[in-house]
Amino acid sequence: MSEKLKGWALVRAAMRDRKTAAMLVLGFASGLPFVLLIGTLNAWLGELKVSLATIGVLSWIGLAYAFKFLWSPVVDRVRLPLLGSLGRRRSWLVLCQGGLAVLLWMLAATDPLAAIGSFAMLAVLAAFLSATQDVVIDAWRIEVADETATVELLSAIYQLGNRFAALAGGALALVLAARISWPAVYVGFGFVMLAAIAMTLFTPEAQRDPAERLSPLAGHAVPEPSKRAVALGIVAICWAWAIFLLGSFMVEALRPVAPGATAPSSGVFTQTWGPWIIVATVIVPALIAAWTNRLPHHAGESEPSPRGAHAFANHTYRALILPLAEIVGRLRWGALLVLSLILLYRIADSIWAPFAFPFYLGELQYTNDEVAFASKLFGVVMTIAGVGIGGLLLATLGRMPTLLAGGIVAAVSNLLYADLALGGANIDAFSHLFFLDRIGVEPRMMRLMVAISGENIAGGLAGTAFVAYISSITSREYSAVQYALLSSMTFLVGALGRAATGEAIERYGYADIFFLTAGLGAVAVVLVLAEWWRSAWAERRLSGGQRVPA
Repeated sequence: MSEKLKGWALVRAAMRDRKTAAMLVLGFASGLPFVLLIGTLNAWLGELKVSLATIGVLSWIGLAYAFKFLWSPVVDRVRLPLLGSLGRRRSWLVLCQGGLAVLLWMLAATDPLAAIGSFAMLAVLAAFLSATQDVVIDAWRIEVADETATVELLSAIYQLGNRFAALAGGALALVLAARISWPAVYVGFGFVMLAAIAMTLFTPEAQRDPAERLSPLAGHAVPEPSKRAVALGIVAICWAWAIFLLGSFMVEALRPVAPGATAPSSGVFTQTWGPWIIVATVIVPALIAAWTNRLPHHAGESEPSPRGAHAFANHTYRALILPLAEIVGRLRWGALLVLSLILLYRIADSIWAPFAFPFYLGELQYTNDEVAFASKLFGVVMTIAGVGIGGLLLATLGRMPTLLAGGIVAAVSNLLYADLALGGANIDAFSHLFFLDRIGVEPRMMRLMVAISGENIAGGLAGTAFVAYISSITSREYSAVQYALLSSMTFLVGALGRAATGEAIERYGYADIFFLTAGLGAVAVVLVLAEWWRSAWAERRLSGGQRVPA
């Protein structure tokens, strides 16, 4: 076997490989619908003066990205009819990308003011296909990797494609919308998704025996069929109930209110049912995982046929329960603290994210071009700076101090937006103190740039620390599936709270909500301190010769 390539020789060889070119396009195709549906769509709705309460409810489409691991076993195991001849991964990609193109065109043809229910349904379907596409791309990236196009290199190129998509679907979309129209912008990006199919058709399919390693956990022991069925059944019922509850309220909230009737309250729904949704989707699965750890397991069979119900049930158990069971078994009661931290760490910025464009464009009356530059161009540079600071702190201070710093700055950055909402007096004083008011930028624009700088630097720092933390929690043997599961959970609480946030902004104003989100960020800081103590205690016990979970 030839010597393994390293360094620049690896990069040069990889850039001559069509897998890397395909990865760049797939990364773009993955990021574009995400930014169009989760962020840019709200700029369109805000321009039409759609209520913030409605925008908050509609932001629940982001839960598709949190729930995508639920249907990942189906994507892994089911061969599509008609398209199946393209290959297991390419067929799903063509379906998702073609469907996304059509749905973007349908969104462009639907008036949100006259038919918000139909508009929301199209957005939900688009988010579902986008999340499904992400599942396929993640699997393809792992399967086609080799010594030249390594998983690490493909992952880096994937992120680069995502960055290009963020600029196109964010800054470019805002600039274009100011000159043509939002429907025309979405029609154009529908054709971009259609063009992605051309690259997908030339994307190399993984040349592997379908019986070979269908899952990163294939072959791991599972409980006996009856116990496995009980575990899967309980988890399935809990998730189905949560999804049905959310979907039902979303339909009710977006339905026109009859004369004399009162619109359903997102705040009341979140307070009443939000905790129970967390229990059903996180706590109960964790308890089921703990229960399965006590059951006798038998060695996994070879699973020769992906069509077998028995093999599919084993695959589903390994994808949905086994990763969580390993974490609970290893961390024991510490898993509750870890899961709480994962759920709440990014809440300070995630809970108000859908309202950023309505805040900039509607409340503060900045132009599309100003927001495109400050948020999507200048802001990207600030995010990169935050990532760099996070990497430096990880190298010098370590994981937990960096996680703590990230939590603090993420919470504090919300105070910048509170000041911006109140007129920006403190931001002006900061600009004067550091001579930023002498560089020739109009004061109003400088306020926006300072606020976005603080938030994006904090987001880059906190995001880097959080990725490092989640990576440290995952087991090496289960790393891929556990990371996907834990990272998906970060969407959950923030997404649940967004509907209530929109309603609260309309009632109390942006400034008070930014003070509230800063306070919620402080809760995450307390959890970081508790987790730092727990991990330090575990390490001390281990160093003393006693085996305890870390």
